[in-house]
Amino acid sequence: MIELVRGDITEQRVDAIVNAANPDLAHGGGVAAAIARAAGPDLARESAAHPPVPIGSAAATTAGDLPARWVIHAVGPVWRGGGEGEPELLASAYRAALATAARLGASSIAFPSISTGIYGYPIEAAAGVAIATLAAFSAEAGAPATIRVCLFSAADLAAYERAIAAGR
Repeated sequence: MIELVRGDITEQRVDAIVNAANPDLAHGGGVAAAIARAAGPDLARESAAHPPVPIGSAAATTAGDLPARWVIHAVGPVWRGGGEGEPELLASAYRAALATAARLGASSIAFPSISTGIYGYPIEAAAGVAIATLAAFSAEAGAPATIRVCLFSAADLAAYERAIAAGR
């Protein structure tokens, strides 16, 4: 089952919090900056020492001062109009984060809306990709029992609710 909540992802009490990351795991703005602020300097040091992460992939670090064990950095695509493989890369980022959580033994995970901030992915399209990918992976052996999507705004939450209602 996929849970949708509105709130601050840094306050989610789960095993793994997903960061909408860039390939260098730099915590410049948006979700990444909020997670870095809440996690403290250990996350920043560990992220800075990490090799680049390809688009559509994920990597894990410790969570510092967050109420989670790990931060899983999922690198989604920049929106370029939809014709450059963006849906496949976004789905891959969600799958990679879930696979990383399963490998770590996480029983619960919280996601933001990957790629919809500064990367410009349209929220309705991103919500459909996210929900379809999370639903498909949730049926696999070893998937986290709790898969939560934590949305900061009411408008984003409504887009994800529409995606669930549409069966995507």
